[in-house]
Amino acid sequence: MNPDGNGPRVALFDYGAGNLHSLAKGLEAGGARVTVTTDWSEALGYEALVLPGVGSFGAAVRALEGHEAEVREALLDGLPCLGICLGMQLFFPDSEEGEGSGIGLMDGRVRRLRARTVPQMGWNDVETGEDPLFRGIAGLTAYYANSFVCEPDDPEVVVAHSQYEDQRFAAAVRRGRSWGVQFHPEKSSRAGLSLLRNFLAEVSS
Repeated sequence: MNPDGNGPRVALFDYGAGNLHSLAKGLEAGGARVTVTTDWSEALGYEALVLPGVGSFGAAVRALEGHEAEVREALLDGLPCLGICLGMQLFFPDSEEGEGSGIGLMDGRVRRLRARTVPQMGWNDVETGEDPLFRGIAGLTAYYANSFVCEPDDPEVVVAHSQYEDQRFAAAVRRGRSWGVQFHPEKSSRAGLSLLRNFLAEVSS
């Protein structure tokens, strides 16, 4: 899954919990040369890191265990990263979903959706802010599949919001060159693929 080309070399980390095919294809459609890996040392050696949205927090932090500080320092040093759904939640120290420690890139917490119907499954509008991740994307509607949402301590890291039932929550966050999105761009039609291309453009800039 590493086609010839001149696009950025991207590591897609595999927590061992799901099929990464659609996300890899979406990144490749944007020009990336994708390598799926379970090795953090290998993953941090590429031009960018993508943390996918498949699996549970507990399974993901078991895959992360012992590498939290290493990954956090790489992201703080400027390694571009895109965390999707669960991958966004891993930016935070811990989660109500399960035990274990996340990367700790951002302060805050991951909490269960306060809604009558959980999980949130399907399309939802995204209120986007002024961020290059959303460049050229007007009226974003994205696909969600989540029971938990992120609550950052610093509201300045939130670059997009969504509303589900009575709860308004962070749809996207950013610190430095690391972005997290609570939705699944690889399942969000043309706008989602545009978002992936925008991330890759930032990697190459």
